[in-house]
Amino acid sequence: METLIGAVLIASGIVVAALLVVRSRPATASLGRGRAAAATAAPAIADEPSAAATPAAPHVADPAGLDRRAAELERRAAELERRSAELATRERELEELQAQRTAALERASGLSAGQAKAELLKEIEHQARHDGARTLRAVEEETKREAERRVRSILSVAMQRLAASHAAETTVSVVQLPSDDMKGRVIGREGRNIRALETLTGVDFIIDDTPNAVVLSSFDGVRREIARLTLEKLLQDGRIHPARIEETYFQSKSELDSVIAQAGEDAVLEAGVQGLDPELVRLLGRLRFRTSYGQNVLAHSVECALLATTMAYELGASPKTARRAALLHDIGKAVSQEIEGPHALVGGELARKHGESEAVAHAMEAHHNEVEPQTVEAVIVQAADALSGARPGARGESLEHYVSRLRDLEHLAARHDGVDKVYAMQAGREVRVIVEPGAVDDLAAIALARDIAREIEQELEYPGQIKVTVIRESRAVDYAK
Repeated sequence: METLIGAVLIASGIVVAALLVVRSRPATASLGRGRAAAATAAPAIADEPSAAATPAAPHVADPAGLDRRAAELERRAAELERRSAELATRERELEELQAQRTAALERASGLSAGQAKAELLKEIEHQARHDGARTLRAVEEETKREAERRVRSILSVAMQRLAASHAAETTVSVVQLPSDDMKGRVIGREGRNIRALETLTGVDFIIDDTPNAVVLSSFDGVRREIARLTLEKLLQDGRIHPARIEETYFQSKSELDSVIAQAGEDAVLEAGVQGLDPELVRLLGRLRFRTSYGQNVLAHSVECALLATTMAYELGASPKTARRAALLHDIGKAVSQEIEGPHALVGGELARKHGESEAVAHAMEAHHNEVEPQTVEAVIVQAADALSGARPGARGESLEHYVSRLRDLEHLAARHDGVDKVYAMQAGREVRVIVEPGAVDDLAAIALARDIAREIEQELEYPGQIKVTVIRESRAVDYAK
């Protein structure tokens, strides 16, 4: 309606302007005639006032013409009003038709407008998830191919340069005897010598049919080492009786510090690290008598240092930082019974206290993700730690822990929708998930494998890595009769 009023006003303005132009034309003509007459009457008088100043007679417009124009304006205004009314009527009719169409669609589909909108949004969401899973699959495959190629190259170089043994020290030590006759002397009359040894050291002395050997068994590495030193000294001295056993035991115990220092120095030399604080060297030596899942922690630390150095060279990182951090990454275990907290954080504080750089301390703290890795060297130490602990034979597990881990794996994977069966395989290093083909499609299977892998990372503790395989199989069966 505002548009109609504006159009009428513009049209009225145009008509008024036209009338003013027509009215001014007769006045101009009269003015011209007056000037000609004045020029004829006095041609020689140049300084008299011009006859043009004489006012002309006003021109009277034709009243009939004005009436016709006014009637035309009224007719146009009425036409505009009629057209505006027709447009409003058509708009109302269109709205009514749209409402009738929506009602007819609702009756035909059995859904209201809100329900239809919800169904459409659900379909769009499903399609978006489908497209997203397909794109994710393509990106993951490309990334996996490139990562596998690069990782295979780096690890192959690292592994071929490091020939580490697969046999790790666990919970026993063996002391060689000059002859089997010494077994009787170690046992003593009515077993008094072996009872004294076991009482003082807290270690089990196993004397069986093994030729020329005594087996020392204990979960405490320090006690087992003291027992080994005590027995070796007794065999060298030849005098084996309870009084001499007690004297030798305390002597061996006092000598253990020098053994620990020597073990630390040997480890530092083997790893190729220079300028380490003597206190850190001593703490490293204490790891000689500490095991993790049956793997000697000091040997593991040296192995990590060698692996990290090789990977740092391959990746263009700092070999010095990676080597030092990898050698010291588990040093917090040497004082874990004295200082509370995760051994990674404790080790980082010890490193700072004894003059190590912030880069080394950070890489030590980040190797179990107590802090987020911020440097390439921190990631390298993580990889070296996992590689050393995951290689075959490096670590052992108790049967109870092994069974518990398999059970947790299967339970975690089975709680997802559409999962039919779950099998933990290869000593818990792979979990195979069989899904129902009608409930899980191919793209959903990819997303399911990713979700299970992320949940395993967040909820379980395990050495190395666990492979998640989702199997979707569709079978059609019929019988010929």
